[in-house]
Amino acid sequence: MQPDLTFHRARRRRLLQTLGEGVLILATAPEAIRNRDAHYPYRFDSHFYYLTGFPEPEAVLVLIAAGHSNARPRQILFCREKNEEREIWDGFRYGPKAAKAAFGFDAAYPIAELDKRLPGLLENQTRLAYPFGADPAWDTRVMGWINTVRSKARAGVSAPATLTDAHALIDPMRLVKDEHEIELMQRAADLSAAGHRAALAACRPGKGEWEIEGALLGAFRQGGCQAPAYTPIVAGGANACVLHYVSNDQVLRDGDLLLIDAAGEYHGYAADITRTFPVNGRFSGPQQDAYEIVLAAQAAAIDAARPGNGWNAPHEAALRVLTQGLVDLKILAGDLDNLLEKEAYKPWYMHRTGHWLGLDVHDAGEYKQPGGAWRTLEPGMALTVEPGLYLRPGPQVPAALENIGIRIEDDVVVTAAGPRVLTAGAPKTIEDIEEAMHGD
Repeated sequence: MQPDLTFHRARRRRLLQTLGEGVLILATAPEAIRNRDAHYPYRFDSHFYYLTGFPEPEAVLVLIAAGHSNARPRQILFCREKNEEREIWDGFRYGPKAAKAAFGFDAAYPIAELDKRLPGLLENQTRLAYPFGADPAWDTRVMGWINTVRSKARAGVSAPATLTDAHALIDPMRLVKDEHEIELMQRAADLSAAGHRAALAACRPGKGEWEIEGALLGAFRQGGCQAPAYTPIVAGGANACVLHYVSNDQVLRDGDLLLIDAAGEYHGYAADITRTFPVNGRFSGPQQDAYEIVLAAQAAAIDAARPGNGWNAPHEAALRVLTQGLVDLKILAGDLDNLLEKEAYKPWYMHRTGHWLGLDVHDAGEYKQPGGAWRTLEPGMALTVEPGLYLRPGPQVPAALENIGIRIEDDVVVTAAGPRVLTAGAPKTIEDIEEAMHGD
């Protein structure tokens, strides 16, 4: 499945309507040196790609709104020129002419002409939208263009007087996914779920965490993911109680649980899956007790991911189940509402139950509305649901539960018909996990 560029063009048109008047400037991400003359694998800026679909570095999008004049809105791309010698070394480049045709721009120019052309495009414009503060070097460059226009004031040329954060205009658009984005996210989820099934098949006592990581990454890439969506967490035993453990260098022990938080990226869109399962393929009694609590908390949270509910509703639903579970495990004691009010669960559950998901793993969009109320969930919003319990040794934790870390995470799209779980292909019930690991 390939990106459908008609959606990118439609997004630019929508953004021009939102902009109303003035100019928007947005650069893609720069290439980054890993060491000496070797680069990290290139990854475009998410906002830029959302609007253009253009995958190459050294590119800038300029949108010019019609405003109060009768001028036609313009969509302009600046990109690298064709260069046959560099293409021998580095691969295909579109060049301005081909990029204009392929990606639906009104005009395209060589990136080397950016500084020459931009001041002219800003002349007599009332507003400039740009992600101010995101990159100091670009801030200096943009202010240089504005000052060039200001220097012509005595000739009757005006510079933009209103400066707007471009991300603040784009983020609300990215928050609600269109049908093409959901298709890409479903594909990322399916390929990522296949990676988790490969990890289940590879897992056994004596294996290294790194070997399971290799099985995951191999499955992601074999299925068609271009990259992992984030650094995988493959955490056996007590390592699962470290939320962002990424060393992945320990040997798996019989009787321990293994927590895997890993997923792939497909044409820019991320999946995000966590599964926890026994290294030997069978849950012990205490492991099963803790696991069922987290699984029930996740089910309650997913059910709360419905239109009209506040963003925090899934988190609140998970907290009630987790806190009651801690009482059932004899870790906490007391009235449930009082324990929730005091946040007595925090030593064993210290993070939120989810985040927005899309082109970024922690995707664009605010969680609260102006005034402080939680944002209302709407159809098309995509989020993760990932409750957990992390039972480090301590005076309140029974010995049989020590060093059990469990997190279960799925990707959910809010729909009018209810929550749609994209990542259902990764086994997560005790029965399904044990069957997948033993084939019985």
